[in-house]
Amino acid sequence: MSTGVVLLNFGEPSEPTRENVVAYLERIFLNNASLEEADTEEEARERARQLAERRAPGLIEEYEEIGGSPLNPQAEAQADALGEELDARGYDVETYVGMQFTEPFIGDAVEAARGDGVDQLVGLPVYPLCGASTTVAALEELKDETAERDWDVPVAEITGWHRHPLYNEIRAENVRRFTEAHGLDLTDENTELVYSAHGTPRHYLDEGSRYDTYVEEFCEVVGRKLGVESYSLGYQNHENRDIPWTEPDVEELVEEIGESGDIERIVVEPISFMHEQSETLSELDDELREEAEELGLDFYRVPVPHDDDRFRDVLGDLVEPFVGDFDPGYYQFRQCQCSDSPDAMCLNAPVERI
Repeated sequence: MSTGVVLLNFGEPSEPTRENVVAYLERIFLNNASLEEADTEEEARERARQLAERRAPGLIEEYEEIGGSPLNPQAEAQADALGEELDARGYDVETYVGMQFTEPFIGDAVEAARGDGVDQLVGLPVYPLCGASTTVAALEELKDETAERDWDVPVAEITGWHRHPLYNEIRAENVRRFTEAHGLDLTDENTELVYSAHGTPRHYLDEGSRYDTYVEEFCEVVGRKLGVESYSLGYQNHENRDIPWTEPDVEELVEEIGESGDIERIVVEPISFMHEQSETLSELDDELREEAEELGLDFYRVPVPHDDDRFRDVLGDLVEPFVGDFDPGYYQFRQCQCSDSPDAMCLNAPVERI
């Protein structure tokens, strides 16, 4: 039996043209239209267009500063590495990349897999921490795209996986190597480890998403591995709509740290990212760095370990029970509580006590 593994991701425009960026933003805002009330789909589309037009100039400038987003080629490299890993494990697998908001779209990945004649699909979002508008939405779109093509193919869904032991070790070791290379000591009372996580609207948390819980527990575990007892956590929020977001905002957090006068330097770990993209290369490396240095803080940002050789092992472990046709429970997968789909499995759900 052949399997198509679709690595799902957000996507970003590789070329920062106005046409590309506005279309990209419109898709994002329309996908999250439930955050605001609209009487008709036409109203929702018009609101998405307005928001996109308003946000586009600033985002274009960010992309121009970083030379276009490197997210897509990094995602392609991860898909290739996973294909090689699964082939080495003896499985007949094709890997594909499907983006929520830029090419290649999730529908493109489904079309390619159907053309290759695979017998089943596995959806694997490359989002370390499960969120409603990322992980869950991407998997829902994957199933919708197969249904729209009347393709009756089994689809296995992998949701939360930040608890994978090797992934935790990769993140902790990556921070440790960075601090050692820069002569930094995270236990120094004048140095603060700052976790920066992608923000999400409070609406999704109120609706049952456990994203903030997962972020907090992951930060705690990585901190323990690093031997750090004190750290700070902030969220990178995109407040394009007048709605509540996760707190604290990382910019406000850094301002508080700087004004306290107790800290001389911060080490920023982008804990919820598995790619370098505008949120890391622009929002952190440029915008947050500038704010920190204006407050008199030395600024260090840990790179995202997207090309760590062991990451293919993590992805391979996540996919293996679904391509190897054995009980996912053997690898500690359980029914996901963040998704309504009966086919969604994760490493985050609590163990049922008998």
